[in-house]
Amino acid sequence: MALDRKSDVVADDSHHITSFDEKREPHRDAPLETGVYGYDVEKTEARGRKMSRLGGPSAIGITDTDDDSVVSVGKQVEMEASNSIKYRTCSWQKTAALLFSEYICLAIMSFPYSYSVLGLVPGLIVTIVVALFVLYTSLIVWEFCLRHPEIRDVCDLGQMLYYGWTWVWYGTAAMFLLNNTFIQGLHVLTGAKYLNTMTNGAVCTIGFSAVVAVISWICSLPRTFDTLSKIATFSAFTTFVSVLLAAIFAGLEDHPKGYNTGGQSGALVGEPKVLIIAASGTTFVSGMNAFLNISYTFIGQITIPSFIAEMKEPKDFPKALYAVTIAEIIVFSVVGAVIYAFTGTQYNTAPAFGSLGNEVYLKVSFSFMIPTLIFLGVLYASVSARFIFFRIFEGTRHKGNHTVVGWASWAGILAVTWIVAFIIAEVIPFFSDLLSLMSSLFDSFFGFIFWGTAYMRMRKADYGPGWITKRGIRGLAGFALNVFIILIGLYMLTAGTYATVQSIIDNYHLNLVGGSFSCKSNAL
Repeated sequence: MALDRKSDVVADDSHHITSFDEKREPHRDAPLETGVYGYDVEKTEARGRKMSRLGGPSAIGITDTDDDSVVSVGKQVEMEASNSIKYRTCSWQKTAALLFSEYICLAIMSFPYSYSVLGLVPGLIVTIVVALFVLYTSLIVWEFCLRHPEIRDVCDLGQMLYYGWTWVWYGTAAMFLLNNTFIQGLHVLTGAKYLNTMTNGAVCTIGFSAVVAVISWICSLPRTFDTLSKIATFSAFTTFVSVLLAAIFAGLEDHPKGYNTGGQSGALVGEPKVLIIAASGTTFVSGMNAFLNISYTFIGQITIPSFIAEMKEPKDFPKALYAVTIAEIIVFSVVGAVIYAFTGTQYNTAPAFGSLGNEVYLKVSFSFMIPTLIFLGVLYASVSARFIFFRIFEGTRHKGNHTVVGWASWAGILAVTWIVAFIIAEVIPFFSDLLSLMSSLFDSFFGFIFWGTAYMRMRKADYGPGWITKRGIRGLAGFALNVFIILIGLYMLTAGTYATVQSIIDNYHLNLVGGSFSCKSNAL
């Protein structure tokens, strides 16, 4: 007999559905063999048939029958108790540190640019709305992972969402690895930008990019999130200090960088102009890029299944999520609005450190960003590496113990990701458009489409056929909201990608960026 989480019914082995009014109790004899809360996992239909398990390319066999087993969190902890390397060790506080380091990052400094395009009020509204959508969809991810503690990453989850189809696993894996490697590339690019800024372009930019990639590879070597969470705490703190200093310095200095110089376009004249709403004539391409920059900073659900897979108590995940969301809305809005107010539409840059006219202010505030320039790329490299490593060594002693083969393979996988990241950084040598490209290609799925689908799969499992109408207005509203979420993702994927590609083409035609694999300094 098994208890379905949301449906308030108990299904016995003969698939008979009984309400709680009949006073029947769920089976509790074998807690280690059931789900996180001691009940069985999700059913796909009212008759009690289980959803397909992970399989295909993954180590967990996929099956559509009722006799496949699910390993609970408690059982997973028990199974790795004798290992030298234990994975299910993260508390919610350590998970919060990982989330803070992921979200409180350099991309915050693209918000003044986004506000200059969208206008301050629409920009702040977009910030809050996107944050709430990400909170809502993150809770959907969490609920799905609670029902399926065997999920190790978003690729497992994607395959399960779409009925165990192998091609979905491969497609999700490709997007997953590309997304993570693009983020690594962004941090290689920005690390080189930092070194050029500090040294006034003393070394070829390609050389600086290589230095950042090598340092990041070394820092990626720890194999558990528990270890990385300690670095994450420091990274999030220094990032907060960095953006706070940038906002303070923007207010302290007399004028932003480039004040009344005219610039190449002749637009750098007059006092900083703050637009309450978008300027007339704002193009679709620039508006979409501004929206995508904001979305990219918030959307990080791609790592949530990986984080939950290493938590001791996954049910505590919302504590970390709520803390991070509140901090995000406050920090992003305040820092973005303050810096925009003092640098205006004419003088802001992305990242906004480049808007600071005082060179000391610029270098001091930018320098506090060093830990996150390294660590956030490290975090995504680690997520990618464990995805590949676990598939190769699942069920072997190399996964959970210190072996030469295990460590050599781990280091080699990481090295490959950082080499690809280095190439991406050199091929796409610009900050704002790289954020937009990642957002449109990957966040459309990992921020919206997947989680609208997950909601519908779970509610159908809970209430069976006709689930949309069985709950009345609540069911209809939930269905409509999640259809809207899926449509947002599709819009980002199509219109967003078009706008980003067009922006890249325009910037090259206007000679606003350096060439690929160029030694030219990209200093702020």
